[in-house]
Amino acid sequence: MGHSRVSKQQSHEQIVSTAARCFRERGVDGISIANLMKEAGLTHGGFYKHFESRDDLVAEALDHALQSSSKRYAAMAPLTLDAFIDNYLSAEHRDSPGDGCAMAALVNDVGRGREDSRALYSAQFNRSLARISAMLEAENGDAAGEKAALLLSTLVGALGIARALDDEAQSNALLATVRKQLLSAVKN
Repeated sequence: MGHSRVSKQQSHEQIVSTAARCFRERGVDGISIANLMKEAGLTHGGFYKHFESRDDLVAEALDHALQSSSKRYAAMAPLTLDAFIDNYLSAEHRDSPGDGCAMAALVNDVGRGREDSRALYSAQFNRSLARISAMLEAENGDAAGEKAALLLSTLVGALGIARALDDEAQSNALLATVRKQLLSAVKN
């Protein structure tokens, strides 16, 4: 591969990783292409050398963000259910949306987005359900799938609400309450 092709690939990857972080932090509509390219250390004019449209970037950045989330949790394996819930509902995770769970950070954006983005999100949701179901199977048998759906949707919702609250004490209390109730619910 020639130098210019390598450089173009590196620039492309820089744009996608920057977009994945920025979209999780600010939402898909929270940053312009010009500002995104500036944060990536590139010129605005170079964007269309890499993408036909903003929507193409959104889909690729979403895929990158979702895969990053999967890789992070896979690296933590073997992870107990208690540790997974504690990690997910932590103040550190709440305060780091750019590096955190893309499912929680982008749920509303994807829900209003294109079909290809929704397909990527759905695939990640199903992978997460399978991972959580596997953690639950030993204790819950046939009910593991249902409890995994309850657990995952509650985690994503609670993290989103905790990030939206303007009172840190209330946000911390919400995370603690949901963590306690989830651990109780999945063990029954």
